[in-house]
Amino acid sequence: MTVKDIMTDPAIVITEDASIVEAAKLMRQHNIGSVPVVSGDNNIVGIVTDRDIVIRNMARGLDPKSHSVEEIMTRDVSCVTPETEIDDAAQVMASDKVRRLPVVEDERVVGFVALGDISACKDYTFETGEALCEISEGCHKKHPMYNDK
Repeated sequence: MTVKDIMTDPAIVITEDASIVEAAKLMRQHNIGSVPVVSGDNNIVGIVTDRDIVIRNMARGLDPKSHSVEEIMTRDVSCVTPETEIDDAAQVMASDKVRRLPVVEDERVVGFVALGDISACKDYTFETGEALCEISEGCHKKHPMYNDK
């Protein structure tokens, strides 16, 4: 089974010059936590997440109406193609510690796949658990509750 069998199609995208508040409204409207960022010619240039909005925008005190998505997005984006095998996509998520991947063809976003999409496939329960374990690895060690003082 390949990514094209489970991906969200079409993906919701936003342009790099859109305001941060536009990204937040788009996420709320579609009940999603991340949006691929595209250039004027629809090539993928990054991804912006709800966490980016909080950490890279709000925590820095930036006005989300006057600052662009380009200022807070992640530029080095892990992607897969529609033909990528699902277990390979899970491995990319695990190794890059991400839960969502844009699906691209010729640098253009054609869909989106999330760890939750993979977990919905009964044949990939092990891969999902393994990916989640690797994504989350070390997180508990960073939490203050687990730090010895």
